[in-house]
Amino acid sequence: MKENKQPPKSYKNQEFLNSSDARTIRILSEYLDPEARFNKYRVTDTVVFFGSARLRPLEHTTAKLQEMEETGDKEAPGYEKELAKARRDVMMSKYYEDCVQCSKRITEWLQNVDKDDKRFVVCTGGGPGIMEAANKGAYLGGGDSVGLGISLPHENHINNYVTEHLGFEFHYFFMRKFWFVYMAKVVVVFPGGFGTMDELFEVLTLVQTTKIKKDILIVLYDDNFWKKIFNFDGLAESGMISPEDLNLIKFASSVDEVFDYTTQYLSRKFSKRMNEE
Repeated sequence: MKENKQPPKSYKNQEFLNSSDARTIRILSEYLDPEARFNKYRVTDTVVFFGSARLRPLEHTTAKLQEMEETGDKEAPGYEKELAKARRDVMMSKYYEDCVQCSKRITEWLQNVDKDDKRFVVCTGGGPGIMEAANKGAYLGGGDSVGLGISLPHENHINNYVTEHLGFEFHYFFMRKFWFVYMAKVVVVFPGGFGTMDELFEVLTLVQTTKIKKDILIVLYDDNFWKKIFNFDGLAESGMISPEDLNLIKFASSVDEVFDYTTQYLSRKFSKRMNEE
């Protein structure tokens, strides 16, 4: 008679845990693990930054443009198109740099006024681009920051500026979105593509339908970009949203405006929990 192997405990059975039968357990893990860590490190409130993963630091884009202009094959097919793209990337890099400054200034302010609790931290999707810029700004401002990463083909690592014990990698988009919104008191939205728009409009829908009971400040940066992409006034004029729904959004055209909107809102809403400057 053959000797049977000792069967694994269910919670150690990787074949089971990775199966469709254990999907509920995996979903629950993406709720409980972040909750446990946020409780441990007393993170209860976040300033969330959304924006494109494609934007790069000005230093990076200017170096690439300079290389193309100095050593590129100007006779090669597609050179002019690539050159135009490189120049566009340099122009768009201002959003990366502005985001670093926004996050840095807000973090420094939070470090000063939230002296006792230190509950407010910057939160991003943990990836490159605007996410990296916001985490970098928080790092330069002397504060912690959260990175809610997601397993994607082109974003498979947390950026180096996320505080190590506050970095996560999610499988389920909806659990990641839950943690974006659950602790958010301010959402700052920089230029981005489908993912950024998805996040923006999900937050707007939750606030509009009062599925979120708390107040959230939503700031779009910058107004020239967003008003070119979306005609929000047109939605109200056509009756697709109520005119008062336009009040759910603040538009900012400078780092100073984002800083002022954020600090004035937090001071007004949470003055009992914050020390005066």
